[in-house]
Amino acid sequence: MSGLSGLNKSPNGMVIGLVQLQLPVVDTPAQLAAQTDRIVEMVGKARRSYAGMDLVVFPEYALHGLSMNTAEDLMVTLDGPEVAAFKAACLQHRIWGCFSIMEKNPGGNPYNTGLVIDDQGELKLYYRKYHPWVPVEPWEPGNMGIPVITGPRGVKLALIICHDGMFPEMARECAYQGAEVMIRTAGYTAPIRHAWQITNQANAFQNLMVTASVCLCGSDGTFDSMGEAMVCNFDGTVMAQGGGRPDEIVCAEVRADLVREARRHWGVENNPYQFFHRGYVAVRGGAQDCPYTFMQDMVAGRARLPWEDEVVHTDGTSCGFAPPERTHRGAEPNLLTSSTPAVAQSDLKDAA
Repeated sequence: MSGLSGLNKSPNGMVIGLVQLQLPVVDTPAQLAAQTDRIVEMVGKARRSYAGMDLVVFPEYALHGLSMNTAEDLMVTLDGPEVAAFKAACLQHRIWGCFSIMEKNPGGNPYNTGLVIDDQGELKLYYRKYHPWVPVEPWEPGNMGIPVITGPRGVKLALIICHDGMFPEMARECAYQGAEVMIRTAGYTAPIRHAWQITNQANAFQNLMVTASVCLCGSDGTFDSMGEAMVCNFDGTVMAQGGGRPDEIVCAEVRADLVREARRHWGVENNPYQFFHRGYVAVRGGAQDCPYTFMQDMVAGRARLPWEDEVVHTDGTSCGFAPPERTHRGAEPNLLTSSTPAVAQSDLKDAA
């Protein structure tokens, strides 16, 4: 039940609008400025078309398109005109917004960054994509954790980006930090359609968490993005789903109070709890060890697949990128808070 796409808003509901934004071409600073204006216009459309909407979500690459262009004059900073325009639009229309930027990085390749701005025009969530879609994407891997914040109407929100959602550990981390709704923005093209749908549903059910996901839509003359906005309830059912119509805003009302109820009261398939309390019928409190060798090995820095030496693509040369020479610098505190990736972030007060 989605409240007829939010038209019938309940006292405990939060209405999310997912924008299947037309895939743009952005190769020059002028085109970047024009696309910024286009996104701002769509924030206004979202408010006009759904008076009860609490959060409008734009896809990954909404500002930059799919060219993978890393030119310095196209990259964005938090204090630049593009983010300022997004903040002003959220304030003007009194709506929360989720946006995508390719963020300038003086120390290496740019970051693929997601932002959530509140209805007062303040930056509340700042996330750098953990898992760029290799070997296609040149972005620096995220290094500031997966933040969870208190969003509109008191709902705990997390944001992941595109390929992140193919890793069940990403959704589990969001839930572990308390997320009740996980946003997933993407620029995926049509060949990923099936994997997109099943992972959105699985991420929801495995974590008793609503997932709200959206891709770019339409063609830029080279690529065809698929749209496919989806809102999945915590039981894995699809509450709302879009198709391939560019600029359609797919809406649904989500109920975080029902997520909380399920997490507290479900016995069978209370997956997040039972993962950490294995076999609690047989042993008091359940087994709380870590029996997974891949987790133990990853923490110890020795993770290695049985077929490690047979993997063909281990850098971006197949997509025209030179082999990297730098090693990963490791985790950094999120610029919005002093929190490190190992610590949950909530109720952020000030923007950077």
